[in-house]
Amino acid sequence: MPDPEHTVISGATVVTMDDSIGVLDNADVVIEGDRIHAVEPRTGPGPESGRIVVPGFVNAHLHTWQTALRGIAGNWTLLEYLRWTHAGLATHFTPDDIHHGTLAGALNQLNCGTTTLADWCHNNPTPQHTDAAVDALDRSGIRATFLHGSPKPDPKPGEPPYWEVPHPRAEIERLAGQSRFDGGLLRLGLAVLGPQYATVDVVVADGELADEIGLVTSMHQGGGLPRAPEGWQALLDRNLLGPHVNVVHGHDLTDDQLRRFTDLGVTFSVTPEIEMTMGHGHPLIGRLRDHGVAPSIGVDLESCLSGDLLTAARTALAHQRALDNAVYRQQAKPGEPPIADIPSLTTMDALRWITVEGARMLGQTDRIGSITPGKQADLVVIDARQPNMQPVHDPVNAVVLQAGLANVDSVMVAGRWRKRHGVLLDQQGKQLDPETWLVPLRESADRLTAAIGL
Repeated sequence: MPDPEHTVISGATVVTMDDSIGVLDNADVVIEGDRIHAVEPRTGPGPESGRIVVPGFVNAHLHTWQTALRGIAGNWTLLEYLRWTHAGLATHFTPDDIHHGTLAGALNQLNCGTTTLADWCHNNPTPQHTDAAVDALDRSGIRATFLHGSPKPDPKPGEPPYWEVPHPRAEIERLAGQSRFDGGLLRLGLAVLGPQYATVDVVVADGELADEIGLVTSMHQGGGLPRAPEGWQALLDRNLLGPHVNVVHGHDLTDDQLRRFTDLGVTFSVTPEIEMTMGHGHPLIGRLRDHGVAPSIGVDLESCLSGDLLTAARTALAHQRALDNAVYRQQAKPGEPPIADIPSLTTMDALRWITVEGARMLGQTDRIGSITPGKQADLVVIDARQPNMQPVHDPVNAVVLQAGLANVDSVMVAGRWRKRHGVLLDQQGKQLDPETWLVPLRESADRLTAAIGL
């Protein structure tokens, strides 16, 4: 593949998400190789005036392997999803199916402005399935943390159920020995069962494995009755919770648990649309704010909804504002207008959720999440000249509340354009041929749905 080169994005509005630099109305972003070299204010319009540059988005939670199932779960409850997907469709996936879905899903993330993906892969019953997923991420050119999970099929006679099986140490050691996880675009992490899905013995074993190997470790919590709620205390007692641990959803945790976990640096990822659609409960954003922390944001399931992270952030912001406004109305004194003087959360908060906080969740704030000299050149160029965004009075408001897929003009990962002027590019910098991923994706989708009669 071609090496990244000297690139200058000239005369743009730059929302750096770096508190020491701020928002620059007219600046050049200078890229040398794979890194940001400088962010330089300038005078006078440049050749790319009318564009807003923001850090690449970080999708903190996506089951990318399900891309071939797009929209199939649009009217399913969580229980239907678990039955039809994990106990049904998932059992028919071949390694090729995993590859095709993961590749298309990663390409869509790039198309939407996501430059870093936390790929929560929990349908890899064999090493071949796992390698197929990682190969697809590598092929796409996205920056990704591959979170190695485990399937959840119905137990078979004579075999232990999945909730009694610790995470496979040998497979993690095999992956950790691969050179592609040595500091480039790909990193390795764990997607463990946690107290929601496993016995206490498995919870502790997985926690000890994560602590020993030192990998980012994510687990679901919420949406149903936990299998081992006492597992959280077991992790606390053994000092196995810390900044490397990520909790997805988290609805059923008590305020005391949230306080203790956040004090230890545990991060939380919210997937607002799925949580509201499938009955998990209200997203945790307000409760986390009360403990002085902010979440990262994920899409979760393209089998149910769009993969667009801006939509997820906008949904999360609107929903939490609605919850806060309802409380304010209830607390308003007689004769006072039941409307808050200032919003409870801002658009800058929402943009942080999908940039800075996503980087924090993955332990990569030193590399990504802001447009800071020395960091990796992961950037999104928003075309603000389109009718849906003009006139731009506030660039952050415009990006979070008005921008859509049509405005995501160009996307850069580590100094290389992966999307340029609306066109996805391959590893050689050439226009990506859709037939290379579209035909096998459709064939995979047809075979999988036919296998269970959908």
